[in-house]
Amino acid sequence: MPSTTAAASLPTPVPDTLPLDGRHHLPTRPDTARWGELPHAGSAPALVVDDGDTLTVDLVSHEGILPDQGRDPVAFFGGYGVPARHVPRDAREIAESGLGRATEGPPGPHIVTGPVAVRGALPGDLLRVETLTLHRRTHYGIVSNRHAAGALPGELPDDGAAFTGPDTRRTDAGTVSSFCTVERDGAGAEFGVLRCTADLSARFPLAPFVGIMGVATAEETAASSVPPGRHGGNLDIKHLTCGSSLYLPVQAEGAGFYAGDPHFAQGNGEVALTALEAPLRATFRLSLVRGPAARRVTGLLGEPFAETGAHWIALGLDADLDEAMRQCVRSALAFLTARTGMDRATAYAYLSAAADFEVSQVVDRVKGVHCLIRKADFHAEP
Repeated sequence: MPSTTAAASLPTPVPDTLPLDGRHHLPTRPDTARWGELPHAGSAPALVVDDGDTLTVDLVSHEGILPDQGRDPVAFFGGYGVPARHVPRDAREIAESGLGRATEGPPGPHIVTGPVAVRGALPGDLLRVETLTLHRRTHYGIVSNRHAAGALPGELPDDGAAFTGPDTRRTDAGTVSSFCTVERDGAGAEFGVLRCTADLSARFPLAPFVGIMGVATAEETAASSVPPGRHGGNLDIKHLTCGSSLYLPVQAEGAGFYAGDPHFAQGNGEVALTALEAPLRATFRLSLVRGPAARRVTGLLGEPFAETGAHWIALGLDADLDEAMRQCVRSALAFLTARTGMDRATAYAYLSAAADFEVSQVVDRVKGVHCLIRKADFHAEP
């Protein structure tokens, strides 16, 4: 594929006047955001909504504003030919503000927006988060490998390596970032473009989704934004695109929904540490599920669960990948037995014959495995 310069391949920038598809709008500002930590029980809500309300959130990517990238997104992206007017205003405001990253424990990189309280939400309920629409806020994004993380810590980043990719660069702090542009084909499909050498580019389909969606934890202190858990959080499940639903066990009064870590695309595993990180305008519907209906969703395990139009998605989370796999199998069994009434042995046989277990990510301290169960496989006998 012929080489093009990064600046020449940029399409028309996305304006600030993207559709506001939700009833409520929550911008990301220093007073509505947290950097590297999650809301918890007692966190003051940035917004209060009713059960079933729709909410539009302007999500900010951490790439380009992190200290190891200079905490100056205009300068950082300007190095790739991006004009200052194409850098989102909220990213610039956060970088220039006094908002600090979490200092208790290893800090997370993510800009997390919220929490949003849902009236009437109580522990024991499920919060259903439907992703309704996702709009790109830029025409570019970044994939980064930093601080000896990723699937190959100690091997990459390699401080002595030279790069063939014209848009892959190393910061003074040792972070390696690859700049990707967005292109659209004649049918309207959008693709990320990563220049691999002077003469070769990789062109891969965009599939935007929100990496962090969660509820406030039950603790009275903030947790890092990095590891996912029963609260949801940094699940990084690439199937949670438009039309999907994520079910989260409510742990504190009001639920305390939040979102962050927007992506344009991600491969299962997210092996370098980040996906194609870039800002999105996301619209969600927040609904409460209670009683027998909640038990039919998650079985009796009380863990996050998801679905798309085609699949039910069971989750497994643990610092050990083997244990995450076992937890995912248990979650899938609990769902199938509660949903269909089949016994565990029969459900186990089905999972082995027909379900797909995929590694969500291996880079967030707590690793994730998800199971795709096809809805079309289940038919009542005539």
